[in-house]
Amino acid sequence: MGTIFNAIAVIIGGTIGTIFKERIPSSLQKLLMDALGLICLPLGMEMAIKGEKFLALVFSIVIGGIIGELIGIHEGLEKFSNMIERRFTKEKNTFAKGFLTATLLYCIGPMTIMGSLQDGLGQSPQILYTKSLLDGTASIALASALGIGVIFSAISVLVVQGSITLFAKFISTFFTDIIVQEMTAVGGVLILGIALNLLNIKQIKVANLLPALFLIPIFIHIFP
Repeated sequence: MGTIFNAIAVIIGGTIGTIFKERIPSSLQKLLMDALGLICLPLGMEMAIKGEKFLALVFSIVIGGIIGELIGIHEGLEKFSNMIERRFTKEKNTFAKGFLTATLLYCIGPMTIMGSLQDGLGQSPQILYTKSLLDGTASIALASALGIGVIFSAISVLVVQGSITLFAKFISTFFTDIIVQEMTAVGGVLILGIALNLLNIKQIKVANLLPALFLIPIFIHIFP
């Protein structure tokens, strides 16, 4: 359900941006993004405090961050995105650029993975609902500049997030309640990082912290 809601938000935002184009002031877009940043703060806190294995959380975030930094997850995603953007900027293909730019923005990131996993594991899809508001707002700005291709990125959202959600449902039998609870806590910490980014308080490479989600099941057994 969260993924469908997300795709609808992209379609609505993209349609508004395509129809009204430059008539939407940048100040309004900034205000909306600031508001969403404020919403992410209590959401992240609510998720983070659900954890009961604090040492496991700390080690997962620290070790996961080291792994992510060494691998260069954030930098790799950034380079890939910039490469695609440069290619289609030269070709002046605004439909393709709009589609690919929006696809990269909406489908590659911490909230995509965390939200889809949460949804697939039978938890509340609140991350995907929050992401939907972010993506819908971003679609207005992107579509006003790049056109109708942004709307079609909703297909990418359905495919990518839907696949992760189905995968999570398939492996859900291997996840105990405590693992899901502690993964939610790690996700909450990452959401707090996203909130700080949105509010321009501190720019954190949240993508480099993603390995923490996969380390927490290990550390909860080391620190019972």
